[in-house]
Amino acid sequence: MMRRLNNFHKVAVTVFGLCIFNSLHSQEKHTEKFNQVWLAYFNQTRFSNKWGLWADFHLRTKEDFFTNFSQSVIRLGLTYYLSDDAKLTVGYAYVSHYPEDNHPGVTQPEHRPWQQIQWNTQYSRLRARQWLRLEEKFRRKILNDSTLASGYNFNYKIRYNFSLQAPLSKKGFDPNTLAFVVNDEVHINFGKQIVYNYFDQNRFFVGFGYQTNAHDQLQFGYMNVFQQLASGHQYKSINAARIFYFHNLDLRKKNKP
Repeated sequence: MMRRLNNFHKVAVTVFGLCIFNSLHSQEKHTEKFNQVWLAYFNQTRFSNKWGLWADFHLRTKEDFFTNFSQSVIRLGLTYYLSDDAKLTVGYAYVSHYPEDNHPGVTQPEHRPWQQIQWNTQYSRLRARQWLRLEEKFRRKILNDSTLASGYNFNYKIRYNFSLQAPLSKKGFDPNTLAFVVNDEVHINFGKQIVYNYFDQNRFFVGFGYQTNAHDQLQFGYMNVFQQLASGHQYKSINAARIFYFHNLDLRKKNKP
């Protein structure tokens, strides 16, 4: 199982790399820069050997770190465990795009069914986590600056996420220790309504993880989001202070000795 996932990982990285290279070098770039704060809470709860729940909640500011809000996300999913280190999840997310330049008087809603495979790899001094996610994005149409229209724009998105952690203490990942964290996530659009921006965005994070207990971790650090807009030649570069909390619960009954 893990060998097949590793082979798929190599193919996925190659495809995503080619898409990014072609997109970034095909047109003249016009890039706007923003400073934001990204806050998130992640929860993975395991109910049995095979079933669990995924939940994550996000809130992001708009610019100058603390000026208004740009987006919020509520995401839920049902998880099936292939093993302790590999799992499948299907779910739904609700996204709110708060007023922006092209719709300054209205919040734009978006519905996202999603499907994901996630796998973890642990070594003596390293932890690696990967997931591959498919999303179906239904984004409400906008009539004018202050009014939503009927109907939705639709496209698919593929996201590949890779995270690597190394402890900064001889105690490894024991409670109250720090780890160095590097993370990258590539987003690729496709569908009939996608014309110029098959490459959607890349999110690169570098920072630290504080192990609050044996299972949970607080991550904080710097993230850059480089995003291609629908026109194809316009881009956003977001410098973000990212603070995420990862909460893991295991509700399985332990076998009594």
